[in-house]
Amino acid sequence: MRTITIDIINEKVLNLLRNLEQLKLIRLRKENSTEEIENIDWTKHKGAMSKQPLNEIDQQLNGLRSEWE
Repeated sequence: MRTITIDIINEKVLNLLRNLEQLKLIRLRKENSTEEIENIDWTKHKGAMSKQPLNEIDQQLNGLRSEWE
């Protein structure tokens, strides 16, 4: 199976693609458009992590990495 991306120039082609999907020749998937990504409400995540000095973050990362070894 291969995946390709196409640009719809004429909306009439959607009906043709849906017909092909009903015949089980293709599968249509919706992609996350950049518009959806840009409309994320980031304010609900504000303050989820406290600010830390970079050296403290490095120490935590090194500790996590050493646990995997």
